[in-house]
Amino acid sequence: MFYEIRRYQSLPGRRAEWIGYMEDVVIPFQTANGMTVTASFADEEDEDGYVWIRRFESEARREKLYAAVYESDRWKKEIGPVVHGLLIPERSVVTRVTPTPASPLQ
Repeated sequence: MFYEIRRYQSLPGRRAEWIGYMEDVVIPFQTANGMTVTASFADEEDEDGYVWIRRFESEARREKLYAAVYESDRWKKEIGPVVHGLLIPERSVVTRVTPTPASPLQ
């Protein structure tokens, strides 16, 4: 099992709109397609920063879920364009992490 910690930068002044879209559309769509979203955060030190975390059971499962979400017509035609209109894509950072033996997230 591993996690993705995803750090995004919204366009200046649009973080509240981004969080609303994430909570109302993106997260429900992804979870309906099998993704496990474990957390969502507004950065307290960066007014346009946002962080969220997803969990995957294996690399094979991640690949299957990525295909189900990002190759879907709804993502390509509806959700993806809105996401790209609210974020600065080149500022996105994705970090894969594995819980340590004593981590409560095992």
